[in-house]
Amino acid sequence: MDRLFPYFLFCSANSSHKVSKSDQQIFGYTNHNASIINVVDIALAYLYSMVKKTRSKSSLPIILVTNDDGIAAPGIRALVESVVGLGKVVVVAPDKPQSGMGHAITIGHPLRLQKVNQFGDIEAYSCSGTPVDCVKLAVDKIIHRKPDLCISGINHGANHSINVIYSGTMSAALEAAIESIPSIGFSLLDYSIEADFSASQRYARMIVEKVLNGKQHDKHLCLNVNFPAVTEKLIKGVKVCRQAYAKYEEEFDERKDPHGKKYYWLTGEFLNFDKGKDTDVWALKNNYVSVVPVQFDLTHYELKKKLETNWKF
Repeated sequence: MDRLFPYFLFCSANSSHKVSKSDQQIFGYTNHNASIINVVDIALAYLYSMVKKTRSKSSLPIILVTNDDGIAAPGIRALVESVVGLGKVVVVAPDKPQSGMGHAITIGHPLRLQKVNQFGDIEAYSCSGTPVDCVKLAVDKIIHRKPDLCISGINHGANHSINVIYSGTMSAALEAAIESIPSIGFSLLDYSIEADFSASQRYARMIVEKVLNGKQHDKHLCLNVNFPAVTEKLIKGVKVCRQAYAKYEEEFDERKDPHGKKYYWLTGEFLNFDKGKDTDVWALKNNYVSVVPVQFDLTHYELKKKLETNWKF
């Protein structure tokens, strides 16, 4: 159709132009009694269809995808694949692993963006900074407006309970929420490079669709979603729950480098003190997808009331 548009323009400028039999066949006009087609109407109809198509593309929701495992990680590819067709997808992710970076930002040296083509036709960039840097740069320098949704992940390893504090995956999502962009962080309870994301992909798409279609959501919506490391048949469903109270019992393993100098390697054990059945830890242990609404407001409101009552200066 595009290559025939100049022909429409020619006909519009030459209203006496006769439409040939072959032209009639091209445009579906088989009535040989028709000697002249209103080519102006055809041209206008064509222009209208092009404008409508352009408007349709521009009205698609923009979905920003990032992570903390790096742009080459299998998890982010799985997440991109899971949302194809739901909107215009733009990927901005760290150029190297950034796990455990929390809400760190880069202030001491330059940030660099490199366009990459590893996601085919999807617009994608690698960033030299942290996951939070990726979100900030994407909004300010690439998309030039707030996307309709920011999704982060799929992380190799769980980000349930206290992990949300340290997680680069969740910090990227929280940064988006700070900017009034609805966001979701996705993580799989599997730390291996061979992790199977197939079950996670189906549930990720369903959750993204619910957020995109939701009209009642808070503008600072941020969801921490974790998937159990089991096959789709074994997943019992989705549970909206709370963050479990847990922590790490940490140890620093003392070692020596080849030059005999000491260094330390962080190790430790995850300890769950919360036995409630309404927690993310319980949900994952029992093969449910856990969904925890989180927020960047760290105010302890109950303690605030007590201090206001008991502290007198």
